[in-house]
Amino acid sequence: MRIAVASDHRGLSVKRRVVELLQRNGHEVLDFGPHANSPVDYPDYALAVARAVASGECERGILICGTGIGMCIVANKVPGVRAAPCHDDVTAELSRRHNDTNVLCLSADLLGQRLIDRMIDIWLKTPFDGGRHARRIGKIERIEHEYMRVPEWLRQNSSQSQQSA
Repeated sequence: MRIAVASDHRGLSVKRRVVELLQRNGHEVLDFGPHANSPVDYPDYALAVARAVASGECERGILICGTGIGMCIVANKVPGVRAAPCHDDVTAELSRRHNDTNVLCLSADLLGQRLIDRMIDIWLKTPFDGGRHARRIGKIERIEHEYMRVPEWLRQNSSQSQQSA
């Protein structure tokens, strides 16, 4: 799987370990930075990952900041992205099963590395349940189309996925 990853300066050390974990497990990783410890603005990095996922350049994305919340807010501004800040095994699994999340947002300050590793494994392996949840995802996409400027290429991809669901 091709996975986009980024952090802010507070999540840099966690991001480095996440990139190594993903590569060890055979994933192709696009590391959008940062690559140094100097302070950065998390919206710049969250947007890069969100764009890579929304465009289809990457199948999934992982964002890491102090709490995971700021990155999540930014990522969810990009049509086609469904990001969730997860904090345990259950939220990682249900974000995939029920919400078909394509971006996982993690806290560098509040989560230990073993938990992060386990959550990533669960999140990557858990399928979307579809069914009634697909109907709800369709409603989310319609809200995006109504309230956001959705690029034409994404509008066409979304229409095709709704027809097949």
